[in-house]
Order: sequence, then structure tokens, then C-alpha cells
Amino acid sequence: MPELAALIGFALLALGFVLTPGPNMVYVISRSITQGRVAGLISVAGVALAFVFYILCAAFGITALVIAVPYAYDALRCLGAGYLLWLAWEAVRPNGRSPFQIARLPVDGPRKLFLMGFLTNLLNPKIAVLYLSLLPHFIDPAAGSVLKQSLILGAIQILISVCINSLIACAAGSIARFLSTRPIWTTVQRWLMGTVLAGLAVRMATEARS
Repeated sequence: MPELAALIGFALLALGFVLTPGPNMVYVISRSITQGRVAGLISVAGVALAFVFYILCAAFGITALVIAVPYAYDALRCLGAGYLLWLAWEAVRPNGRSPFQIARLPVDGPRKLFLMGFLTNLLNPKIAVLYLSLLPHFIDPAAGSVLKQSLILGAIQILISVCINSLIACAAGSIARFLSTRPIWTTVQRWLMGTVLAGLAVRMATEARS
């Protein structure tokens, strides 16, 4: 079982990640505004299933890696810090696009909504990098089963993602209207997420060297 500090730290990281604009957020928001809340929630369910697939692959992969190549464990932690810095830059870079600048999508049935949500997440390479590079930072091989710790952390990330994306799906229309008249809030959101992610990256890099 991961320590409480690790659980809280990973939960904050997962929150920052889900609030950072990406393909999943853009798709859920666009679908919700175009077709309604129910369509957005069905899309969120498809996104969540892809997360389950990735966490199972990562959990078993990291477990095998720790057993076979101990030094690779620290290498993944350093990679995780670099990945967070890249995400921070993506959030604040000039001409960054707000996810609430939606793309109009055709009206689809529940099955296709679910499948498209699943594929949008499954084909997003950032998810694989997220799990493989960041999970090791919050796992202590001396604290018990690496596989169990990986699954617990993955479950936390999936729960946070589903909750936040569901709230966004339900409020997408209202948020989009609010931001359309107050563009400064879009900039604030991007810089806030960028700052949080950069701070976590510095902390991870410092701890990895200690």
C-alpha cells in the first residue's frame, strides 16, 4: 500500500493532468456542447475504459521492470519529471488553444460515442508515457507489492479523471459561454496548470537525485 503522502501527491498530479487541455478534454467538451450532457458522459465512460487498459499494461510492465532492471526504475522517475515540464510548457506556450474553443461534431449514437471516447484516449500516446514515467515516482518497492501499488494509484487517477470529466461534460455549455465573454480566465487557467505541473516536475527531479 503506498504511503499517504504518495497517495495525496499522486492525486494532485492526476488532478493537474486531467485539468490540462488535451485530446480527451477537447473531445468531451465538444461532444457535450454539440450533443448534450448525456452524450458527454457516455464519451467519458469510453475514455475511462481506455485508462483501465493502460493502467493494467503499465502495472504489469513496471512490476516486471523493477524485478529485471532496478536502475531503470530511477530512470523512469527522471523521465517523469521531464514529461511534467513538457506538459507545463504545453499549457502556457504562446497561442495555446483553449479546450472550450470547440469543434462541431456530427450527432452519433451511444455506441459510437462510447467507442470514440475509448479510441480518443487509447490513441493518445501521452497516457502511456504518463503511467510508465510517473507511476514509479510514487511507488516504493520496499513497501510491498509493486503491482498492487500500481493498481491503487491507477484507480485513483481513473476516479479523479472520471469525476472531473463528468463535471466538465455537465457544465461545458455554461463554462464555454462564461469564457467567451471573459477570455482572461482562459489564460489564468493555462498558467495555473502550467505552474502546478512545473512545480511538481522540480520536486520530482530533486527527489530523484537525492
